[in-house]
Amino acid sequence: MKPLSYSETPDASRHPGMTFRMFVLFVAAIMAMNAVSIDSMLPALPEIGRTLGITEANEAQWVITAYLLGFGGAQIIYGPLADRFGRKPVLLFGIAVYAAASLWAGLSTSLETMMAARVVQGIGAAATRVLAVTIVRDCYSGATMARVMSLTFIVFLAAPIIAPSIGQAIMLFVSWHWIFGLLAIYGVWTLIWGWRKLPETLHPQDRMPLSPRAIGHALWLVVTTRMSIFYILAVTLIFGALFGFINSIQQVFDQTFQAANIFPAIFAAIAAFMAVSSFVNSRVVEKLGTRLVSHTALIGFTFFAALHMISAYFGHENIWSFSLVQGGQMFCFGLIVSNFNSMAMEPMGHIAGTASSVQGFLSTTGGALLGFFVGQQFDGTTFPLGLGFFTFAALAIVCVLVAEKGRMFQRAPVRVRDVKV
Repeated sequence: MKPLSYSETPDASRHPGMTFRMFVLFVAAIMAMNAVSIDSMLPALPEIGRTLGITEANEAQWVITAYLLGFGGAQIIYGPLADRFGRKPVLLFGIAVYAAASLWAGLSTSLETMMAARVVQGIGAAATRVLAVTIVRDCYSGATMARVMSLTFIVFLAAPIIAPSIGQAIMLFVSWHWIFGLLAIYGVWTLIWGWRKLPETLHPQDRMPLSPRAIGHALWLVVTTRMSIFYILAVTLIFGALFGFINSIQQVFDQTFQAANIFPAIFAAIAAFMAVSSFVNSRVVEKLGTRLVSHTALIGFTFFAALHMISAYFGHENIWSFSLVQGGQMFCFGLIVSNFNSMAMEPMGHIAGTASSVQGFLSTTGGALLGFFVGQQFDGTTFPLGLGFFTFAALAIVCVLVAEKGRMFQRAPVRVRDVKV
């Protein structure tokens, strides 16, 4: 294998057929597929539960968790396929599965059917998560990769800002089934866009055979590289906090604060903090370095989590203090995840597809299970959510310390090795 080179200038020659702006927009659009598939459901969960005969409010969280389990579990298969057959055909296959499963979910008449459709929908969408990161890594690396990922996050994060409002607006005129119809249309649109404009970004010399030995060796390198595995464990914990928030948020506004009518607006405001932080990250990460930015944000995330937990425990939390603290946490979240993912990917250049698969599988599946556990503890108060946030944040700090051998905040060079498979 040739030595890994660094692409320091974002330009269209790295993805012929797409300008840099179009490249960012397309990556953001396929990344947003996951967000809209979750957040557009949130205002509809009570109505979906009534239609499907769900009697226990916490059971409606399965509409979210079933999708996340399919989304996380399938990521491990897409990377090896993309390393063998190329990025474009595997991505388009996943989007086609997503669109078909969206129609199936919209026709569901029972919780079991809905869960099955949502799992398949997640399986299809998993290709977008793996291939989005992989395609960016094919074209860029280092701090430039982190900058490109942050730019895509700015566009991508418009999805959680507007998705709940779209879901609620649809329900003002038609039933919740049409939310899934809109998701199917979105899938078809991105499928056509990718088919017509996306180039193949996998270099021919980097194709891997689909052999158990080669794949197993690549997986072993991912899970035994300290920088990769411990940063992904940290991402898993932060995702656990985020998914716990997503699972519980509709019930928090409906039952705890009796403010379901303003839920989409407050959710959009909280999500906007993430969009702002991603923009900030894109402007400062190349100057300050991924470690200083993300480690500082992790400390801030932990501080807000502690504040949230203490306020909830003593009963001093109201809808406005809750929203402000969550906004602070989401701002920190936007500075953490893209940088942690970039640092986890740095040693994995020539097995980017497999590495992205394994890392996505671990972080999303683990985060979904942790988040579901937190969501199931909902007791009418916000304390279980605050406790979950703080616990996961503290453990994430431990993971970072292990990854960095006890150092934080320092701009240390990453030793990138050639991966031979």
